[in-house]
Amino acid sequence: MSSRLYRMGRFAARRPWVMIASWVAISLLVIVAAGVFGRELEDSWEVPGLDSQAAIDLLAAAESASAGLTAQVVATPLDQGAGFVSVTERAALAELQSGLGELPNVINAAEPVVSADGTVALIRIQYPVLEELSATDLENLKAFGERAREGSALQIEMGGDLFSSFEEAPTGVGELIGLVSAGVILLLAFGSVIAMGLPIGMALFGLALGITSMGLVTYLIEIPSWAPDMATMIGLGVGIDYALFLLTRHREFLSEGHGVVESAGRAVATAGKAVIFAGGTVVIAILGLAVAGLPFMTAAGVATSVVVAVMVVASVTLVPAFLGLAGERINRSRIRRRSAGEMGRGWRRWGEHISRNAWPYAIGVTLALIALTAPVLSLRLGFPDEGTYPETRTERRAYDLVAEGFGPGINGPLLVAVDLADDASVVEPLMLAIADDHGVAAVAPPDVDGDAGIATLVVFPTTAPQDRATVETIERLRSEVFATVLEASPASAHIGGGTAAFSDMSNQVQDRLPLFIGAVILLSFLLLVVLFRSILVPLKAAVLNLLSIGAAYGVLVVVFQWGWGKELIGLETTVPIISFLPMFMFAVLFGLSMDYEVFLLSRVREEYLATGDNDVSVIRGISSTARVITSAALIMISVFLGFVLGDDPVIKMMGLGLATAIFIDATVVRMVLVPATMKLMGDANWWLPGWLDRILPTIDLDGVGETEDTKVRDAAAVS
Repeated sequence: MSSRLYRMGRFAARRPWVMIASWVAISLLVIVAAGVFGRELEDSWEVPGLDSQAAIDLLAAAESASAGLTAQVVATPLDQGAGFVSVTERAALAELQSGLGELPNVINAAEPVVSADGTVALIRIQYPVLEELSATDLENLKAFGERAREGSALQIEMGGDLFSSFEEAPTGVGELIGLVSAGVILLLAFGSVIAMGLPIGMALFGLALGITSMGLVTYLIEIPSWAPDMATMIGLGVGIDYALFLLTRHREFLSEGHGVVESAGRAVATAGKAVIFAGGTVVIAILGLAVAGLPFMTAAGVATSVVVAVMVVASVTLVPAFLGLAGERINRSRIRRRSAGEMGRGWRRWGEHISRNAWPYAIGVTLALIALTAPVLSLRLGFPDEGTYPETRTERRAYDLVAEGFGPGINGPLLVAVDLADDASVVEPLMLAIADDHGVAAVAPPDVDGDAGIATLVVFPTTAPQDRATVETIERLRSEVFATVLEASPASAHIGGGTAAFSDMSNQVQDRLPLFIGAVILLSFLLLVVLFRSILVPLKAAVLNLLSIGAAYGVLVVVFQWGWGKELIGLETTVPIISFLPMFMFAVLFGLSMDYEVFLLSRVREEYLATGDNDVSVIRGISSTARVITSAALIMISVFLGFVLGDDPVIKMMGLGLATAIFIDATVVRMVLVPATMKLMGDANWWLPGWLDRILPTIDLDGVGETEDTKVRDAAAVS
């Protein structure tokens, strides 16, 4: 592998325009193909096997309007002392309902329901299924609301499924902050304008090509519309990281006196190999999302993996071409006062300090990470509803008005779909039994479709959608109420709707999370065993990654569930951890932390093969990689913290969790715990059973090509 990468790197640096032209041609081909043949990205939240999905499938098969999305319009008089009692106010409410019913794709705008005190009116709007709608329908509703508010004596607010399905959170803020921060960090760390621009330009190019290709990937698997956001978050980070790894090695070889072409070839043969294997662990981790059994997460994982793969290939082919074009200018326009050698000596002293105090650091840091992980025992999966949005959003104001006028459960109705199986007599007793449950506030009159053999009941819980009590109500209705009423009947009942669907997804994720974590760790362990020809190094990497990710989970529980410091990030109320976030975070963070692990330990192993001294190898590995690892981590942290500035609590949760984990991993774990544990394990770090050594493929991490000097060096290292 080293020889092939070495030759490819030299070719790209020697003939940069050939490589660049090839990439331009490929990019144009992908862009044209995506424009002509690419399919639209479509959202689908179907999860086969869930009871909530069975309810929706039943209603959809019967072509029931209840299978579609809903929106709700809430009105209250601006004069707080008034109610919907006068002719004028009633007329305004009727006009509002009429206008809503005339909007495109609206199946029905129900008669207004007025609260007991007469101050809040609720109009429910029924839309078709998600596949028949688009963001235009939401824009039409919002535009109508703006017109209705003009000169009206009513406060009009809106929310519901239509908003959660098509309302897009403001984008670009996090990415912009990340790019600006990346530029500043790279300038400070490497002191060169070209060294700053190359990783950023490389990441943006790879990201654009990867995102564009998603329209073609839809021929293999249906890609959700939000997948590009997920791919952008990860692709931007790994793209900058990989280019940075190659750039750093190239500059090191230049400083040793090698020519530009030779230096680029050596950089690709060493750091490029680390990039390939690091990218492999990222892809493995992200594709592991398929274990969750949630098709939309599997599809997003496939799309993101495509972007990561593009970044890897572009890094080992296009980066050396740009290095060849830059030539010696890569080190010009320096603005940094401290030299790389001075910074390396500082990190060397740090490595020596850790080596002298390995036991205290290993024990102290491990205990600290365990303490941060402890709150995970209180982890509660669920979903933040519109009541967690800031009051500046109409969805939050509508949510509060409905909860005030009708009770919190009205914001999260349960949709009970009954397959009558020619036994319509069960509808009445089922409705009464549901209404008698202590967790149910009311049940709307049943809608019975005799021809389709389907009955629909809308159930309003007494508690808010995100409350644990609501989940318990759903479980109780399924296991006790339905079982009792339908015991002697061929009819069956299923609970659907947004609240039930998220509850079912949370349960499925919680059940499969251990399997997912085990599968990703096992595959990554095997990959690292092949890469480092060691048992303890991959095992240590897996354990330490679990500690850093567990600590990030713990921070999320403390902030979002317990509410500690929530005001600092603009969170107005505590919320459960969104159901798919732990799995998503694990996939992303395990992959990214392996980037740093592979880059650091590949350098340590190079030094070990050359010196045979474990302690010296660890110190040298730290001193030569710490700058690039900390710089890359700072860039990632800046990108992720940018998402905390948004209004959506889900985006805040994602940004804070990822930023926390990267900070812990790149500082506490990678720069303290890794060198401390490797010092304590000594030469056992590189132990491998003889029988396993004979069957594993050989990957020469320290090789840099088939030149005479490297053959001599490799022979000496082997001996």
